[in-house]
Amino acid sequence: MRTEQEAEHAIELYADMIRRICLLHLKNHEDTEDVLQEVLLKYILRSDVFASAEHEKAWFIRVTLNSCKDLLKSLFRKRTVPLELLAEESASVLPENLEVIEAVLALPERYKLVIYLHYYEGYTAKEIGKLLNKKENTIYSLLSRGREQLKLELGGDSIEE
Repeated sequence: MRTEQEAEHAIELYADMIRRICLLHLKNHEDTEDVLQEVLLKYILRSDVFASAEHEKAWFIRVTLNSCKDLLKSLFRKRTVPLELLAEESASVLPENLEVIEAVLALPERYKLVIYLHYYEGYTAKEIGKLLNKKENTIYSLLSRGREQLKLELGGDSIEE
């Protein structure tokens, strides 16, 4: 079990990232907060030591993704939220350009997460491949196709790498 200082440090470092990942998948602020609490509780109850800060961050991403998938698969998940409401909620959590956020959220699932991990969290294709259990070349293809869709959606402006 983690100490209070370790828990506070993890919340400070990873809470925003967890919220962003959850909003990408769940499109709902309330479910996002539920998953955030669940992930942090799992961290607090976990007594293993991480090999590095990157290992810890990767653990948070993987556990967050799994928790989101579990919630989406649950029988009790019957609510949906309009994209307009999500955009309002996203603006408070994600201060970046709202038009870009909406475009990323509108991407098909297979592109959305790799775009987020690459551009918002700074992961390389190789690291994303390990996190998602996909080949590196598959990640490059998904990034390329996702960028093309974003380019079309945002009016043909080039996307910075």
